[in-house]
Amino acid sequence: MILNPVDKTVSLGHNCGVVGIYSSEEQNIPEKLFYALFSLQHRGQESAGIAYRNRDELVVYKDLGMVSSVLSRYLGEGRQSTVGIGHVRYSTQGGNRIENAQPILVSCNKGDIALAHNGNISNAKTLTARLGSEGSIFQSTSDSELILHLIARSRQPDFEGALAEVLPQIEGAYSMVMVHERTLYALRDPLGFRPLYVGVKGSATVVASETCALDILQITDYRSVRPGEMIRVGPDGRRDEIVARSERLAQCVFELIYFARPDSYVFDESVHQMRKRMGAALAAADAVKADVVVPVPDSGNSAALGYAEAAGIPFEQGLTRNHYAGRSFIMPTSAQREFVVRMKLHPVKSVIEGKRVVLIDDSLVRGTTSRTLVKLIKDAGAREVHLRLTSPELKWPCYFGIDIPTRKELISNSMSPGQIAEHIGADSVVFLSIERLKECVGSSAKYCFACFSGEYPIAVRDRRDEE
Repeated sequence: MILNPVDKTVSLGHNCGVVGIYSSEEQNIPEKLFYALFSLQHRGQESAGIAYRNRDELVVYKDLGMVSSVLSRYLGEGRQSTVGIGHVRYSTQGGNRIENAQPILVSCNKGDIALAHNGNISNAKTLTARLGSEGSIFQSTSDSELILHLIARSRQPDFEGALAEVLPQIEGAYSMVMVHERTLYALRDPLGFRPLYVGVKGSATVVASETCALDILQITDYRSVRPGEMIRVGPDGRRDEIVARSERLAQCVFELIYFARPDSYVFDESVHQMRKRMGAALAAADAVKADVVVPVPDSGNSAALGYAEAAGIPFEQGLTRNHYAGRSFIMPTSAQREFVVRMKLHPVKSVIEGKRVVLIDDSLVRGTTSRTLVKLIKDAGAREVHLRLTSPELKWPCYFGIDIPTRKELISNSMSPGQIAEHIGADSVVFLSIERLKECVGSSAKYCFACFSGEYPIAVRDRRDEE
């Protein structure tokens, strides 16, 4: 697996986001894809793209950058179509290069196929080596391309037969949308690692990673795509069927902790309410004396509300976030990296000065950003800063769609919470325990906690535990 080499300063790399639309009546599909992808921008800010049926051919347009800059051209004029897919990307497999942007469009012996994928193929190295030895030539370093190579090389005569042959060969996480000729396909892996929803409004069927993308299109009739389900909708109607089964589920709990938008539902749970529950669980096990609860925006907001309500401590927006600072920068020195954090987050001195502050964040990876944040708040006059994390200690890499560093880079593998507090300059550091997190999510058997426990839900062939 090739980790994203760009961002060494912030916490976790986002997932990707996917959208698929089929309409039995022609409409402006690219425009609708734009709005849905704009709602999923938080899931990936490195590249954006769409593929849609333009008369008798599939066309694709994609580039590095945000949805508003890459795809705004599709708001200026109507482009009538019946089917299309879209993608926003954060690189968990492969780097931030234009050839890795999605959707991927190919013409092969199975016809024209476009694919957009959220997840990680955990046996990608094994498949790449096999396909390479058989003569495959890869145009990107993205694991998503492997799926198309496998389909093209299948000896099954038709697309759906090839897809049925390929899916059992793929291990790991995939929530993906595909267009084959004039038909939309949506698929979710049998363990359900990544969320995927399908909704209907009028003549249109829409598939998206989160419900916020359906909300923007005013779709209220929706449900989760079931783990292992394939939804096929095209000129000859719609078919929903389970094509792969698993004895267990492994939904990514970090979707609820950090990745998803708070106004979304994922895994049929309200993200906002779940984060409030996590914040309250932190407060229930915390005896710290404090004057104010401050979230690290934006993912800490809901949890900080829950903590403040449970602890009876005032909630304040003590940090402001500059949403125009961009996602990441390549900065070689610690001073420059600290300046990047200062560009994004700035303390509200009137809220913090002279106060004992409980700072709520979602997770702690290397400790670099937290160290800068603690310094910012203390420089603003805080008497004490107590960092509280709504995730347990991160100790293991992820193979299913999150850019978590190797074990030696994760600060919790080398330091205790007390040592971390000393290292980042905080007065104390407390993590939500795995046990309390499981209580928050309820049916814990449905979730994957491997990045905390090292207990992976499936055997991973291409591991990098000790890198």
